[in-house]
Amino acid sequence: MNLTVTKRDGGRESIQLEKIHKVLSWAAEGLSKISVSEVELKARIQFYDGMTTSDIHEMLIRSAADLISEHQPDYQFFAARLAIFHLRKKAFGQFEPPHLREHVQNMVQANRYDALLTESYSDEEWEILNNTLDHSRDLSLAYAGVKQLQGKYLVQDRVSGQVFESPQFVYMLIGACLFSAYPKTTRLSYVQRFYEAASTHKFSLPTPIMAGVRTPTRQFSSCVLIECDDTLDSINATTSSIVNYVSQRAGIGINAGRIRGIGSPIRAGEAFHTGCIPFYKHFQSAVKSCSQGGIRGGAATVFYPIWHIEVEDLLVLKNNRGVEDNRCRHLDYGVQLNRLMYQRLLRDEKISLFSPSEVPGLYDAFFSDQASFEQLYGRYENDTSVRRKTIRAKELFSLLLQERASTGRIYIQNVDHCNEHGPFDPLHAPIKQSNLCMEIALPTKPLQALDDPNGEIALCTLAAINLGAIKELADIDDSADLLVRALDALLDYQNYPVDAARTSTMKNRPLGIGVINYAYYLAKHGYRYSDPKALNLTHQTFERLQFALMRASTLLASEQGSCEGFKLTKMAQGSLPIDRYKKDVDKLCQQALLCDWQSLRNDIQQHGMRNTTLTALMPAETSAQIANATNGIEPPRALVSVKASKDGVLKQVVPDVTLLAKQYELLWDMSDNQGYLQLVAIMQKFIDQSISANTSYQPERFPDRKVPMQLLLNDLLNAYKLGLKTLYYHNTRDGSQQKHSGELEQSCESGACAI
Repeated sequence: MNLTVTKRDGGRESIQLEKIHKVLSWAAEGLSKISVSEVELKARIQFYDGMTTSDIHEMLIRSAADLISEHQPDYQFFAARLAIFHLRKKAFGQFEPPHLREHVQNMVQANRYDALLTESYSDEEWEILNNTLDHSRDLSLAYAGVKQLQGKYLVQDRVSGQVFESPQFVYMLIGACLFSAYPKTTRLSYVQRFYEAASTHKFSLPTPIMAGVRTPTRQFSSCVLIECDDTLDSINATTSSIVNYVSQRAGIGINAGRIRGIGSPIRAGEAFHTGCIPFYKHFQSAVKSCSQGGIRGGAATVFYPIWHIEVEDLLVLKNNRGVEDNRCRHLDYGVQLNRLMYQRLLRDEKISLFSPSEVPGLYDAFFSDQASFEQLYGRYENDTSVRRKTIRAKELFSLLLQERASTGRIYIQNVDHCNEHGPFDPLHAPIKQSNLCMEIALPTKPLQALDDPNGEIALCTLAAINLGAIKELADIDDSADLLVRALDALLDYQNYPVDAARTSTMKNRPLGIGVINYAYYLAKHGYRYSDPKALNLTHQTFERLQFALMRASTLLASEQGSCEGFKLTKMAQGSLPIDRYKKDVDKLCQQALLCDWQSLRNDIQQHGMRNTTLTALMPAETSAQIANATNGIEPPRALVSVKASKDGVLKQVVPDVTLLAKQYELLWDMSDNQGYLQLVAIMQKFIDQSISANTSYQPERFPDRKVPMQLLLNDLLNAYKLGLKTLYYHNTRDGSQQKHSGELEQSCESGACAI
């Protein structure tokens, strides 16, 4: 039977198998273990009369993608090339992309690109930048990366699915936007350097930047931290701020810890307070009100202290038991702890629960001054006129860890570590919360109204350096300089839907630069997560990362001035990360410092710093796929990860699998969390914000498939002892996965996770 194909212009012709063979042969050039005939056969079985050329191409792509495996990893590049061919045909009507200047002009006229691009750059500059573009780099992407780019990042009509650009335009135009305000004598050099590094995946950029910079939308911070006061005006202002920022693709952290407990008097005893849960539900509705432009759904983490009088009801809000009236399942929760709470646990004592409104000064001291907190807490415990509940510390911690285990998404924030080991002076700029993914630690102030001049919403702008791309530690320096300059410029380039966010950002100019591909970095150096030798390498690497970023920010301050908030940091007092970490870490690793910190200290004293924070280690799921890298600092679950996202199921093979398959230490091969937590502690020594660190457990290793509560408690206590500021997911293996052939993972679809 002679099949016909419907062409892009609507006409029909006989299917031309030689054309298909030619495209497949082109896509296979230079790749190993690729069988063009097998892909042809798999696709042809699905052909039918009258199918479109687009349908044919998608069948070829799927047939190639189905063959991706640890033994045939090059199929991920073969499928990716077919996908790029298809994408360009849809975007431009041809394989060759248009001239950069022509493309930009057309997109600005269609209101899909920022008019700044045509207003700021001349035809001569566009010619130079066009000659810099290397569209062949599209062909080095892996399949999962192409699909994530197409699904989340490329400018498109999300109703019709029409795509309007290809990947290299994205990298070039982000740089062109961010450096547009630089002097004309230097800006093209910065744009070119930025393009070179971004397009070769020396660093990765988060979803808001990749999807938004170059478009008329100008809000690109990944993380938004909103603090709520104990008033209706503040609750309403918080809710409005949530809606504004969820609609702008940001993940939200909501500090609701100050809201008074149920039964507290209001209006001088005229009524009893309804408690936290109705207001949490109010926040939940705000978070879910916007779909973030079809890129991902809204998401938020709500924070409260473990000593809140409602804590026993708050801890179970996410579980599947109970009814809708006493559950709030579509938010995640961050439970705040400190030294005194851990001491009560270790001494098998009781914890007293209070409503923050009924114990003046206690809530503020919880963050700003641990000695004052302990003194006030004891005083209120001894005051019989103060309403409270009491519960054994072991019972309360067990409930916390039970809910963390059953939902996976009850997180931990050690507020004393965040303040004592962070860059801010807690007496003047206390850190009272984290963000959606538990890697941000920035000061906030509650809003009493949307236009409250005293409120501060903290934003953090993210990026990540690809450790897999560095050959020696000095390679970190150039990426550090570029990212500090680009992200700092972004703070001035973007818009601020809420004034309190502009106020805080201009004051502190916070950045959060992390890493991707750490698992590959360990593997290619011959180390595993459980190998003590990995501690020294990690110490050297993260020391160089923080040092290079601080040096870049100090240089920028010498050129453009330090930020206003610098004077409220410990750096202004001469204190650097090497001076204020948890000293228990020194028992793990005796690696000497390699960088010239004293010289940097002197420069900071002279020039200040442009940014109050520079580092945060985020999950980096999506950007890692685009760079064909392993996620953030996490061990891979399998040599082939099968990731479920809104774009379907995508296979990704770990880098250099044919050479390093035996060197990778997979998540479920680890006997416990010990080695991983020690590595995170070494990182935290240098990271000025926090780390999206996870704990993971395999029930099948224990009698009756129950992870012992004592093990969970020990890991929590160990994390605290080692100075970890936060803990993110609790992972539980369901026992059904095959560790080498692929394990289904849910891709994080919201907030900073999607960097």
